[in-house]
Amino acid sequence: MSAAEIPATRESVASAAQRVPSPVRSYLRFYASELRLVMFRRRNLLLLAVTALLVLVLPVVVAVVAGDSVAGEAGYGTLRYLLAVPAGRTRLLAVKYAVIVTYALCATFIVSAVALAAGAVLFPVGPVTLLSGTTISLPAGLLRLLFVTLYVAAAMAALGAIGLAISTLTEHAIGAIAAVMILVVTSEVVDNVPQLAVLHPYLPTHWWLSFDSLLRAPVDTSTLLRGLLSFAVYAVLFGSLAWARFTSADVTS
Repeated sequence: MSAAEIPATRESVASAAQRVPSPVRSYLRFYASELRLVMFRRRNLLLLAVTALLVLVLPVVVAVVAGDSVAGEAGYGTLRYLLAVPAGRTRLLAVKYAVIVTYALCATFIVSAVALAAGAVLFPVGPVTLLSGTTISLPAGLLRLLFVTLYVAAAMAALGAIGLAISTLTEHAIGAIAAVMILVVTSEVVDNVPQLAVLHPYLPTHWWLSFDSLLRAPVDTSTLLRGLLSFAVYAVLFGSLAWARFTSADVTS
């Protein structure tokens, strides 16, 4: 190679290196693509609309999106094509979960926004009276509402991890969704049986309603922290199970 060709070669290598996307940019591009698919799917848009009218379906909404995340791809036969792209199974799973969490966060904020709008229409806008009887200013009340929303979103993120793990076990999305809802209903039933009180703190749904600690004065931070710790444990545990299953499974669909 001549001395004149060396600079040109170096320039071509540098140009090629610039064209290779960074890992962060690649993750974000993949995440944005998956998010568009999930957020603009008609079924999921309809679920968000239903969530705005009925808060009780929030776990159902998250279960549908989480249960469909991997099982739906396998059922449609598109999962193997996704894995053919040099993205890696770990990154694919991480992006799927990030999209589930984002969707759950959007659904939770929609519930809070609709509730806030309904309250403004039906009641005078002004100082807020907490469950403990203490009155706080409107900005302080809105701040507490924000924390309540984030707490519930954390609970739904944990449920999303459970749904993602179950979704890696089957090629039938409806089966994964049903399994998640059966788990939620079973947990709620057990949580209301006094004879099984020893199990209550370890149930996935036990701490869901502990956000009421934020609506009292003083705030019971110990209860909130236990709830957040429970959500984190479930997210890590079932996220690990999903990763172990997905990265070792023989994907044929």
